[in-house]
Amino acid sequence: MGDESPVGLRGPLAHVLETRGGRDAAGELHIEHREALIYTLGKAAEIEQLIMLTYLFASFSLKTTEAEGLTADQVAVTKRWRKTLSGIAEQEMLHLAIVQNLLTAVGGGPRFARPNFPVPPHIYPAGVQIQLLPFGDAALQHFAYLERPMGMAFDDAEGFEALGRAAPAVFDADDEIAPHLEDFDTIGGLYRAIETGIDRLAERLGPDRLFVGPPAAQATEDHFRWPELVAVTDVASARRAIDTIVEQGEGARGEWRDAHFGRLIGMLDELRAMQLADPGFEPARPVVPAHVRPSLRSTPTPVVTDPGTARAMDLLNVVNEVLLQLLSRYFAHTEETEEQLGVLADVAVGLMYTAILPLGTAVSKLSIGLEYPGVTAGATFELFYDVDYLLPHRRAAWVLMEERLREAAGFATRCRAACSLELMGPLAKVAAALERSADQLAAAATPSS
Repeated sequence: MGDESPVGLRGPLAHVLETRGGRDAAGELHIEHREALIYTLGKAAEIEQLIMLTYLFASFSLKTTEAEGLTADQVAVTKRWRKTLSGIAEQEMLHLAIVQNLLTAVGGGPRFARPNFPVPPHIYPAGVQIQLLPFGDAALQHFAYLERPMGMAFDDAEGFEALGRAAPAVFDADDEIAPHLEDFDTIGGLYRAIETGIDRLAERLGPDRLFVGPPAAQATEDHFRWPELVAVTDVASARRAIDTIVEQGEGARGEWRDAHFGRLIGMLDELRAMQLADPGFEPARPVVPAHVRPSLRSTPTPVVTDPGTARAMDLLNVVNEVLLQLLSRYFAHTEETEEQLGVLADVAVGLMYTAILPLGTAVSKLSIGLEYPGVTAGATFELFYDVDYLLPHRRAAWVLMEERLREAAGFATRCRAACSLELMGPLAKVAAALERSADQLAAAATPSS
């Protein structure tokens, strides 16, 4: 989706990676049972959602006007970087949908729950640390590290050193019944292990026994307009689905130049070249991840005390909650018609562009509070529930989702004295978009005869 930078892959860092020889052997993750496969796919869904949010956070932080201290040429570059990051985030949303198809295909349910930020450091393997970072050298290097091709020698940003390897299992892997997340070095390695696990289970159980999910529950481009979103019904389609995720992230079996990894390296080289030419060039706002209410995590996180910023952040969090409810309903639907499924997909994707993107950008320009001078608020996409977002009963689900969108629209409209003039415009547009989305749900709630 994003445009390549003029530096492309001709910068110093890209050249080093191009000429560096050798690929290390990656450790193999073993999936021998269906429950382990479903569990691991659920973890993959968490990671896809978290990484998507890190790209959005970085894109929100980018300055986009000359009034923010940039030249006209620098504004053109930061807007292009923002477009590239937003495009990568959209592909991560596609990957999240693909994982839901894989889960459904092997008999699981949709997985949209995830940890809140800051993500506990030991929840994933040692080398997979996921944090919210404003755009900059550290963010791009960290993103590239997460997306790096299997076996490529590429260092993480400073401060992200691996916390230690996972402890080896003390039981027979062939005789286990409870699933657990094993160690893996790269996201591509995780998916190749999933692919191998599917092959083994299909051979042991038989394809008909493994792929027990209803084909009609599979998401395709008919509703989400992603040509790469294929229905998963057998081993071949499962492999195609996994290939899409790996190839878009790290490259097609090592061809990384046009993948996420290559685009990130291109931006990193360009950023370093521009800062070498102009040491005062700072493309990002001084954004700091912040919560609307105190975090239960031990990691200290700033709490927003500015009332307008808190209102906008809460609104973003509620819209994100409804988006997850819409997607959960789509992937675990019951009596919905094809038309209704299309509406669920349209409204979910639409909320990303008409509400979450403008709200995330707006808060990145606002104060956290008087206690934090010189920095602005970064949305942390707080979730309010520890369970998944499935509303299981069709009529009730549609009523609740419409109702929540109208409540959110009213909340945005009632900004009053709490909000600055800078915030009033974006909130008015978001309120109107939320009402339109609620109207879409209301119009489609009762199937036409």
